[in-house]
Order: sequence, then C-alpha cells, then structure tokens
Amino acid sequence: MAKKKRPSGAITNRRARFDYQVEDSLVVGIALTGAETKSLRRGHGNLQGAYVTIKNNELWLINATVTGDKSILIPEAEQTRARKLLAKRKEIDQLIAQKQQGRTIVPLEILNRGRYVKLRIAAARGKKKYDKRETIKRRDQDREAQRLMSR
Repeated sequence: MAKKKRPSGAITNRRARFDYQVEDSLVVGIALTGAETKSLRRGHGNLQGAYVTIKNNELWLINATVTGDKSILIPEAEQTRARKLLAKRKEIDQLIAQKQQGRTIVPLEILNRGRYVKLRIAAARGKKKYDKRETIKRRDQDREAQRLMSR
C-alpha cells in the first residue's frame, strides 16, 4: 500500500512576492472554527487573492479560501468568510502606521507546524510592471546559472 502524502508545513501565497516588494514580516494568529483548523492542517486552503484590512482597529483576513473534503464539511458561504487576525496592540498600531504611509498588508503563508495555525503577514509596497520584469529576468538568470553549475 502506498504511503499517504503529508502536506507540507505551510500554505504559501506565491503571487505576493511577485506582485509586492516585501520588507519585514509578522506572524499573527487566526480565529478559526474547528473544521477550518482541521482542513488547513490537511492543506486545504488557498491565499490567492486574499488581503488583510483594518476595521475598528482590528486586523481581518479577507477572501482567503478554506475548503473541506469528504469528512470535513464547510458550507460554500463559509469558505471565504472574513477571519479575524490575532495580534498584539503594538503590532496592530505599527501596521496601521505603515498602511497610512501607502503600504499594503499582504498575507504570505499559513503556518501549521506547531500547536496553533498562524498566518505570516507583511507590509509591502506594490511593484511596478518594470520591477516585475526585472524579477522574472533575475529568476531566469539564476535558473540558468544553477543548471550550468549542476552539469
């Protein structure tokens, strides 16, 4: 019998590092239901199109998808609901200050290695189109160099 494939420790938002210039990150908690926690531990989550907003001096994760499977039933309306993020007041105040400077708060990855499910977020500045082209060019050059080194 084949071994079951265990999901990796994190669900990442790969698009975030391409679209944004990320400086420093912060790990915060997420208020989840039991079914959502179990589903995220199995790797059934997606951060594509998700963002963090500030309402009433609290952080909220908007548009993140948590899907269930056969044994975990999560209603369609609950899959993309707004989830409260748990952070210290000092950290929230710093993020509010950075938001007022024109930065965006971006979710980078969902961490589920320890006892709790956490979210890594960062205040980031949006990249221009020419910056994205530069990133693609640098990545291709790195791949080419790596391929030549392995020969």
